[in-house]
Amino acid sequence: MLTQEKTIGDFVAENFRTAEVFKKYNIDFCCKGGRTIEEACDRKNVNPEDIYRELEEISNQKSSDIDFNSWPLDLLADYVEKTHHRYVEEKSAMLIPYLNKLCKVHGDRHPELFEINELFQESAGDLGAHMKKEELILFPFIKKMVAAQRSGEPLDKPHFGTVENPVAMMKDEHEAEGDRFVKISELTNGYQFPDDACGTYKVTFKMLEDFENDLHKHIHLENNILFPKAVALEKTF
Repeated sequence: MLTQEKTIGDFVAENFRTAEVFKKYNIDFCCKGGRTIEEACDRKNVNPEDIYRELEEISNQKSSDIDFNSWPLDLLADYVEKTHHRYVEEKSAMLIPYLNKLCKVHGDRHPELFEINELFQESAGDLGAHMKKEELILFPFIKKMVAAQRSGEPLDKPHFGTVENPVAMMKDEHEAEGDRFVKISELTNGYQFPDDACGTYKVTFKMLEDFENDLHKHIHLENNILFPKAVALEKTF
């Protein structure tokens, strides 16, 4: 594949360490990973040659990172559910009480906390529903395709017509979450806590930042690896 034809998601799917380059230039590699480097750089007024040079440096380094791009799709779906879905559930349950407490104690001096709290609670609710759709509808069908491919058995057509339909819905919802966390990051000034922050304030902002970073990897694994490969696999039947 010619370099200029590869999407940002392709680069990160091949080597997740390249995500740090795109983060450095504030380029979305997960929700908007379908763009080329040239397209993203044009919007950011960045010289694409600078990015290609840094990507080349990373590609020349040895890596012990997990090669998710080589995993069977059923294994990858299980990994996303057991690792990233559980993370969202567990951390959401921890973060909401912390954010409520920050609003109560610090909201008078930092009114932005109320909007941050509202945005995160919306995110937690929407992600919960989103993940259930994946766990109950999309992921089981992906596993059925993998099983049918291995056994040589025919594949029954799903009630949603084609896997491209739920994939498109999930990607739209991913983009909505990405936009929401852009706003949270702006409101927290890049998760920089104020001078009068107490211990809970600092811990909460660090947890929010970690949550966003995990969400980026979570969405990357789906948008840039699992979903396109599922669409390609369906076309083989």
